[in-house]
Amino acid sequence: MNVPQRIALVTGANKGIGLEIARQLSWAGVFVIIGARDAARGQEAVAALLTQGLSVQTVSLDLTDHATIAAAGISEEYGRLDILINNAGIVDAQDGPPTLTSADAVRRIMETNFIGTLAVTQAMLPLLHNSAAARIVNLSSSLGSLTLNGDPASPYYSAQLLGYNASKAALNMLTVQLTQALRGTRILVNSVSPGYVKTDLNGHSGDITVEEGARLPVEYALLGQNAVSGQFVAPEGPTPW
Repeated sequence: MNVPQRIALVTGANKGIGLEIARQLSWAGVFVIIGARDAARGQEAVAALLTQGLSVQTVSLDLTDHATIAAAGISEEYGRLDILINNAGIVDAQDGPPTLTSADAVRRIMETNFIGTLAVTQAMLPLLHNSAAARIVNLSSSLGSLTLNGDPASPYYSAQLLGYNASKAALNMLTVQLTQALRGTRILVNSVSPGYVKTDLNGHSGDITVEEGARLPVEYALLGQNAVSGQFVAPEGPTPW
Protein backbone atom coordinates (compact mmCIF):
# COMPACT_ATOMS: atom_id res chain seq x y z
CA MET A 1 0.00 0.00 0.00
CA ASN A 2 1.40 3.37 -1.07
CA VAL A 3 0.62 5.69 1.87
CA PRO A 4 1.12 9.44 1.28
CA GLN A 5 3.61 11.33 3.46
CA ARG A 6 0.88 13.40 5.15
CA ILE A 7 -2.87 12.80 5.04
CA ALA A 8 -5.56 15.33 5.92
CA LEU A 9 -9.32 15.09 6.26
CA VAL A 10 -11.22 18.35 5.78
CA THR A 11 -14.93 18.15 6.56
CA GLY A 12 -17.39 20.17 4.50
CA ALA A 13 -14.70 20.76 1.90
CA ASN A 14 -16.64 20.57 -1.36
CA LYS A 15 -17.01 24.37 -1.49
CA GLY A 16 -16.17 27.65 0.20
CA ILE A 17 -13.40 27.93 2.75
CA GLY A 18 -13.21 24.15 3.15
CA LEU A 19 -12.40 23.70 -0.52
CA GLU A 20 -9.79 26.44 -0.35
CA ILE A 21 -8.22 24.87 2.75
CA ALA A 22 -8.04 21.59 0.83
CA ARG A 23 -6.40 23.39 -2.10
CA GLN A 24 -3.80 25.15 0.05
CA LEU A 25 -2.96 21.98 1.96
CA SER A 26 -2.50 20.14 -1.33
CA TRP A 27 -0.18 22.90 -2.55
CA ALA A 28 1.87 22.23 0.60
CA GLY A 29 2.26 18.57 -0.38
CA VAL A 30 -0.50 17.08 1.79
CA PHE A 31 -2.80 14.38 0.43
CA VAL A 32 -6.29 15.71 1.19
CA ILE A 33 -9.49 13.77 1.72
CA ILE A 34 -12.49 15.98 1.06
CA GLY A 35 -15.41 15.18 3.33
CA ALA A 36 -18.68 16.05 1.61
CA ARG A 37 -22.28 15.41 2.61
CA ASP A 38 -23.28 15.30 -1.07
CA ALA A 39 -21.19 12.69 -2.89
CA ALA A 40 -21.69 14.31 -6.30
CA ARG A 41 -20.48 17.69 -5.04
CA GLY A 42 -17.50 15.99 -3.44
CA GLN A 43 -16.60 14.44 -6.79
CA GLU A 44 -16.96 17.81 -8.52
CA ALA A 45 -14.56 19.38 -6.02
CA VAL A 46 -12.05 16.59 -6.53
CA ALA A 47 -12.30 16.91 -10.31
CA ALA A 48 -11.61 20.65 -10.09
CA LEU A 49 -8.54 20.15 -7.89
CA LEU A 50 -7.19 17.28 -9.99
CA THR A 51 -7.09 19.62 -13.01
CA GLN A 52 -4.64 21.71 -10.97
CA GLY A 53 -2.40 18.69 -10.46
CA LEU A 54 -3.32 18.31 -6.79
CA SER A 55 -3.55 15.04 -4.87
CA VAL A 56 -7.04 14.62 -3.41
CA GLN A 57 -9.94 12.25 -3.04
CA THR A 58 -13.39 12.47 -1.46
CA VAL A 59 -15.48 10.55 1.07
CA SER A 60 -19.19 10.85 1.79
CA LEU A 61 -19.42 12.35 5.26
CA ASP A 62 -22.62 13.71 6.82
CA LEU A 63 -22.07 15.06 10.33
CA THR A 64 -25.71 14.32 11.21
CA ASP A 65 -25.48 10.71 10.01
CA HIS A 66 -22.95 9.00 12.24
CA ALA A 67 -23.05 5.84 10.13
CA THR A 68 -21.29 7.75 7.33
CA ILE A 69 -18.61 8.87 9.78
CA ALA A 70 -17.88 5.32 10.87
CA ALA A 71 -17.80 4.17 7.25
CA ALA A 72 -15.41 6.85 6.00
CA GLY A 73 -12.90 4.13 5.05
CA ILE A 74 -9.74 6.05 5.96
CA SER A 75 -8.57 3.40 8.41
CA GLU A 76 -8.80 0.57 5.89
CA GLU A 77 -7.10 2.51 3.11
CA TYR A 78 -4.38 4.45 4.94
CA GLY A 79 -4.24 3.34 8.56
CA ARG A 80 -3.55 6.82 9.90
CA LEU A 81 -4.49 10.49 9.71
CA ASP A 82 -2.09 13.40 10.21
CA ILE A 83 -4.44 16.38 10.00
CA LEU A 84 -8.12 16.76 10.87
CA ILE A 85 -9.75 20.06 10.00
CA ASN A 86 -13.26 20.29 11.42
CA ASN A 87 -14.63 22.82 8.96
CA ALA A 88 -18.20 21.65 8.26
CA GLY A 89 -20.88 23.85 9.80
CA ILE A 90 -24.28 25.38 9.15
CA VAL A 91 -26.35 28.44 9.94
CA ASP A 92 -30.14 28.52 10.12
CA ALA A 93 -32.55 31.23 8.95
CA GLN A 94 -34.63 30.70 12.11
CA ASP A 95 -31.68 31.42 14.40
CA GLY A 96 -31.53 34.73 16.26
CA PRO A 97 -31.57 36.33 19.73
CA PRO A 98 -32.68 34.10 22.64
CA THR A 99 -36.03 35.89 22.77
CA LEU A 100 -36.79 35.07 19.14
CA THR A 101 -34.74 32.07 17.98
CA SER A 102 -36.38 28.77 17.17
CA ALA A 103 -35.44 25.98 19.56
CA ASP A 104 -35.51 23.60 16.60
CA ALA A 105 -33.03 25.82 14.74
CA VAL A 106 -30.68 25.80 17.72
CA ARG A 107 -30.97 22.01 17.88
CA ARG A 108 -30.17 21.65 14.16
CA ILE A 109 -27.14 23.91 14.42
CA MET A 110 -25.77 22.21 17.52
CA GLU A 111 -26.33 18.77 15.98
CA THR A 112 -24.07 19.64 13.05
CA ASN A 113 -21.59 22.21 14.33
CA PHE A 114 -20.86 20.61 17.70
CA ILE A 115 -22.21 17.08 18.08
CA GLY A 116 -21.31 16.11 14.52
CA THR A 117 -17.84 17.56 14.90
CA LEU A 118 -17.39 15.67 18.16
CA ALA A 119 -18.45 12.43 16.46
CA VAL A 120 -15.97 12.93 13.61
CA THR A 121 -13.17 13.77 16.03
CA GLN A 122 -13.84 10.72 18.19
CA ALA A 123 -13.94 8.48 15.12
CA MET A 124 -10.63 9.87 13.80
CA LEU A 125 -8.68 9.89 17.08
CA PRO A 126 -7.36 6.32 16.70
CA LEU A 127 -5.99 7.25 13.27
CA LEU A 128 -4.50 10.51 14.58
CA HIS A 129 -2.73 8.55 17.31
CA ASN A 130 -1.00 6.62 14.51
CA SER A 131 0.57 9.83 13.20
CA ALA A 132 4.05 10.99 14.15
CA ALA A 133 2.71 14.54 14.60
CA ALA A 134 -1.04 15.01 14.30
CA ARG A 135 -2.92 18.30 14.19
CA ILE A 136 -6.62 19.01 14.83
CA VAL A 137 -7.95 22.39 13.74
CA ASN A 138 -11.47 23.31 14.82
CA LEU A 139 -12.93 26.06 12.63
CA SER A 140 -14.39 28.37 15.23
CA SER A 141 -15.51 32.00 15.16
CA SER A 142 -15.04 35.08 17.30
CA LEU A 143 -18.81 34.82 17.72
CA GLY A 144 -18.02 31.83 19.93
CA SER A 145 -16.07 33.96 22.40
CA LEU A 146 -18.05 34.48 25.62
CA THR A 147 -15.72 37.37 26.48
CA LEU A 148 -16.36 39.22 23.21
CA ASN A 149 -20.09 38.43 23.22
CA GLY A 150 -20.37 39.94 26.70
CA ASP A 151 -18.40 43.12 25.98
CA PRO A 152 -20.62 46.08 24.91
CA ALA A 153 -17.58 47.62 23.22
CA SER A 154 -17.05 44.53 21.05
CA PRO A 155 -18.34 44.44 17.45
CA TYR A 156 -19.65 40.94 18.27
CA TYR A 157 -21.84 42.14 21.16
CA SER A 158 -24.86 42.82 18.95
CA ALA A 159 -24.46 39.70 16.79
CA GLN A 160 -27.02 37.64 18.67
CA LEU A 161 -27.34 34.32 16.87
CA LEU A 162 -27.89 32.08 19.84
CA GLY A 163 -27.62 28.73 18.04
CA TYR A 164 -24.58 29.56 15.92
CA ASN A 165 -22.68 31.43 18.64
CA ALA A 166 -23.39 28.70 21.19
CA SER A 167 -22.26 26.01 18.76
CA LYS A 168 -18.90 27.74 18.32
CA ALA A 169 -18.55 28.28 22.08
CA ALA A 170 -19.19 24.55 22.51
CA LEU A 171 -16.62 23.80 19.82
CA ASN A 172 -14.13 25.88 21.79
CA MET A 173 -14.90 23.79 24.86
CA LEU A 174 -14.09 20.72 22.78
CA THR A 175 -10.72 22.27 21.96
CA VAL A 176 -10.00 23.05 25.62
CA GLN A 177 -10.97 19.63 26.96
CA LEU A 178 -9.44 17.68 24.08
CA THR A 179 -6.15 19.50 24.61
CA GLN A 180 -6.20 18.39 28.24
CA ALA A 181 -7.19 14.82 27.36
CA LEU A 182 -4.41 14.55 24.75
CA ARG A 183 -1.68 16.18 26.79
CA GLY A 184 1.53 14.19 26.43
CA THR A 185 0.51 12.73 23.05
CA ARG A 186 1.61 13.76 19.56
CA ILE A 187 -1.80 15.32 18.80
CA LEU A 188 -2.17 19.11 19.01
CA VAL A 189 -5.57 20.82 19.01
CA ASN A 190 -6.46 24.46 18.32
CA SER A 191 -9.51 26.60 17.60
CA VAL A 192 -9.03 28.90 14.63
CA SER A 193 -11.35 31.69 13.57
CA PRO A 194 -10.67 32.36 9.88
CA GLY A 195 -12.28 35.80 9.95
CA TYR A 196 -15.45 37.02 8.25
CA VAL A 197 -15.06 35.15 4.97
CA LYS A 198 -17.21 35.62 1.88
CA THR A 199 -19.02 32.26 1.61
CA ASP A 200 -22.48 30.82 0.97
CA LEU A 201 -22.87 30.61 4.75
CA ASN A 202 -23.22 34.38 5.04
CA GLY A 203 -24.53 35.17 1.57
CA HIS A 204 -21.02 36.30 0.57
CA SER A 205 -21.33 39.31 2.88
CA GLY A 206 -17.90 38.73 4.45
CA ASP A 207 -15.00 41.12 4.16
CA ILE A 208 -12.20 38.70 3.18
CA THR A 209 -11.83 36.13 0.42
CA VAL A 210 -11.74 32.36 0.92
CA GLU A 211 -8.07 32.46 -0.07
CA GLU A 212 -7.37 34.87 2.80
CA GLY A 213 -9.64 33.00 5.21
CA ALA A 214 -7.96 29.65 4.57
CA ARG A 215 -4.47 30.83 5.44
CA LEU A 216 -4.70 30.68 9.25
CA PRO A 217 -6.39 27.24 9.45
CA VAL A 218 -3.76 25.89 7.04
CA GLU A 219 -0.97 27.47 9.08
CA TYR A 220 -2.19 25.70 12.22
CA ALA A 221 -2.68 22.43 10.35
CA LEU A 222 0.97 22.54 9.30
CA LEU A 223 2.49 23.55 12.66
CA GLY A 224 5.90 21.98 13.16
CA GLN A 225 7.66 20.64 16.23
CA ASN A 226 7.25 22.35 19.61
CA ALA A 227 4.02 23.91 18.36
CA VAL A 228 1.28 25.37 20.52
CA SER A 229 -1.85 23.51 21.53
CA GLY A 230 -5.10 24.60 23.16
CA GLN A 231 -5.15 28.06 21.58
CA PHE A 232 -8.01 30.18 20.22
CA VAL A 233 -6.72 32.43 17.44
CA ALA A 234 -8.08 34.75 14.77
CA PRO A 235 -6.31 36.67 11.99
CA GLU A 236 -5.81 39.60 14.37
CA GLY A 237 -4.17 37.37 16.98
CA PRO A 238 -5.07 35.38 20.12
CA THR A 239 -8.79 35.52 20.96
CA PRO A 240 -10.27 35.33 24.46
CA TRP A 241 -12.42 32.33 25.24
